[in-house]
Amino acid sequence: MTFLFYLFIVIHVLVCLFLIGVILLQQGKSADLAGAFGGQGSQTAFGPRSAANLLSRTTTWAAVVFMITSIGLTILMQKHVGHQRSVLEGTQTESVPAKK
Repeated sequence: MTFLFYLFIVIHVLVCLFLIGVILLQQGKSADLAGAFGGQGSQTAFGPRSAANLLSRTTTWAAVVFMITSIGLTILMQKHVGHQRSVLEGTQTESVPAKK
């Protein structure tokens, strides 16, 4: 089980870094000066529409994998911790007498 847990962590971190990079590569709508006047942007390597579609699809799939690994890590952590249900389960409580 620990191998699967560490595998999920490695995949999760790689997807996080990949997702950050893909999001930073994207440009907003009408990000350049030509977009302000309705012109087609000529700065992209794949053309204005296909690059946006490729980056959008890549972002979507990376986000899906991120969510799956997040849920998987949560489930594996619950099984790994085992019997503990609360973060305060192991602490001792002190009773304070009521004031008269």
